[in-house]
This record gives sequence, C-alpha cells and structure tokens, in this order.
Amino acid sequence: MEAGADPPPGAGPPLCLADVERAAAAVLPREVWDFIAGGSGSETTLDANRAALDRLFLLPRVLRDVSRVSTRARLLGGPAALPLAVAPIAYHRLVHPEGELATARAAKAAGVPFTVSTLSSVPVEEIAAVGGTVWFQLYWLREPDRALELVRRAEDAGCSAIVLTVDVPWMGRRLRDVRNRFGLPGHVRSANIDTGAAAHESPAGGSAVAAHTRQAFSSALTWSSVAALRARTGLPLALKGVLTPQDALRAAEAGVDAVVVSNHGGRQLDGAIPSADALPEVVRALDGRCEVLLDSGIRSGVDVVRALALGASGVLVGRPVLWGLAAAGEPGAARVLELLAEEIEDALGLAGCDGVTAAARLRTVRGDAPAGRAPVAGPAV
Repeated sequence: MEAGADPPPGAGPPLCLADVERAAAAVLPREVWDFIAGGSGSETTLDANRAALDRLFLLPRVLRDVSRVSTRARLLGGPAALPLAVAPIAYHRLVHPEGELATARAAKAAGVPFTVSTLSSVPVEEIAAVGGTVWFQLYWLREPDRALELVRRAEDAGCSAIVLTVDVPWMGRRLRDVRNRFGLPGHVRSANIDTGAAAHESPAGGSAVAAHTRQAFSSALTWSSVAALRARTGLPLALKGVLTPQDALRAAEAGVDAVVVSNHGGRQLDGAIPSADALPEVVRALDGRCEVLLDSGIRSGVDVVRALALGASGVLVGRPVLWGLAAAGEPGAARVLELLAEEIEDALGLAGCDGVTAAARLRTVRGDAPAGRAPVAGPAV
C-alpha cells in the first residue's frame, strides 16, 4: 500500500494510536520509517520516555459529578479544544504529498494548535493560510539575522507563538539514519530555509539530514540569543527542550511565556532523563512563573491526563500525527486527534474530573517506587 492510500476493505477504523502506528509502518519505506521512529544512540531515552509514562499511575476520585466533562484548555495564551498541540516535525511530505497542509487542516478541525517546523516541507505562509492556531518552531541558525527573519515571516503569516528549540546544537547521532545513509528524496525539501543539495546527498557512512543541520544550525545558541529573540518578538515565546529546574527558572527570568519539558522524543542526548520524570521538578521550581508543557512519548489520552496531574498545562504530540498522515492522509491525521479527544474525555471522567483544571489536582504514584519512598504526587483535593 502506498503512503496515504485507503486502508484495505474490512480493516475498520483504528481504535487506538498503536493501530495507527502499525498502519503507518506497513506503508512507509523502511528508511523513512526509521527516520521518523528512531532515536539517538542505543535509543535508551526513546524507550525510557514510554516506560516513565507507563509506570505513572493515577489515583482517581469517585462520587464526583462528571455528567459534563470539558477538554478545553488554554495554551500559550490562546484557547484550545484539547490540552495538546501538534508538535513540530520536519518534512511531512516524506509521508504524504500534501504534507503539512493536510496535518494543519486536521489540527484546525480538531481545534488544537499546529506547530510549523523550521524544516517544514511547505512554506510557513502556506501552512498559516490554512487557518486555525499556528505556532512557529525556530531553530537558531548560524546567521542570527536569518533566524530573526524567519520570526518576521512567521509573524507576518499570522502565527500566534514562537517555539524556540534549545536542545539541538547539532542533530543527535541517530544510528538508523547513519546505517541507511538517509537523505531527503528529490520531491521533499526544506521550504523555509535553502538547503541546496546538502540534505539530499548522503556523505559516506552518514546521514545527509544530519550533515545539513550541522551546517545550518548554530551551536552557539545561548541565553543572549534568547534575549535577542525576546526583544525581537511580542508573540508568546516558549523554549522547547528544557529538562532541569535551573534552566526553567532561567527561562522565566528571561521573560519566556512557557517551557516545554522535552528530550526531543529521545532523538538528541541518549541517556537524558525521560521527559515525564523531569516534569515534576520543573513545575515545582517554576511555581506558576510561566506555563509548562510536556513533550516526548505521549501516546494516549491517559498520558495527557498523567501530564496534567504532574502540573503541565498541556502536551505536544508528534509522531502519532505523522503516522496518521502516512496511513490515510488528512483523514488519518484527523483520526489521531479524534482518538486523543475521545481518550482524554474518557480518562478525565473516569478519574473523577470534570475538566482539565480538575486533573491538576489528581495524585499520582510511581508503580516501581520502592517501599518507604514518598510517591510523586500532586496536591490532594
């Protein structure tokens, strides 16, 4: 089956994100699947992201009126139908001809923000023209003026927030891509920054995409760069890739509006802490100074409620949306967001929560916490 083709007769609609993942894996070329699914190094952190969420258990409350459950939230100053945004992912046209246009339309229909990657395969202006809430993810480039020009383009296009990725001085060593000598096919290009042939022609024993990003991205991104960006834009600003309370506090002092607790989906430093494990300390340190979002490993509505219980205002969801796009185009991406909406409402209600705010008062425990150790917990109601 080709990417974007209809599912075989009788297959039925996917009932969970794992169904969508299997459908995408069945249609994508192996090297493209590896590019999307893989992590860095031995993929320890990639696997740990899921393990951290799976060992986090909710303590549901009972005898609460959940006859009406709201999934609405506010993210980066704006309303959202769900406490989630579509994470920035490069090169959607790798998996479907319409690329980001299709996923942006699905996000608009679902009422959730869509984050345009600097490395999107459709220009930011065309994606923003789809409508809905659109954020722009920025990689700091070797020429800072070019990075700030991208911010201007995003503002002019109507994007409502800037998300600066801070954990990529260069791309992590992703062994699947190295073994595949992965490069972009001819029909896919970075539409916002000129890559020439760099991202298409693999060096011997390497990844063309990694080689290109090493050429394009700045490894000198510092707090002074954040200050320059903060001074340049009046849009809400989030830093994505924060894992320590020290960096989170520094971000708040720098005037950012949100931090995204993220290890880049296990694609940067292998051996970095799982994002869900880092979240509670970041939330405690910030104590409301700015918004906190969680990224990396979200695969269900229960995961979203887990993040809310740990103090996040919402999450970013990446790979699953791309699986949906690969499996069935725009309807596939829309189905992923529909499933998450159903699962979030279900999890909230069954946990005794009538909305997102109530979920923040749920307590949680670690399933593998040794006897005598205090569980990771939110405040009791």
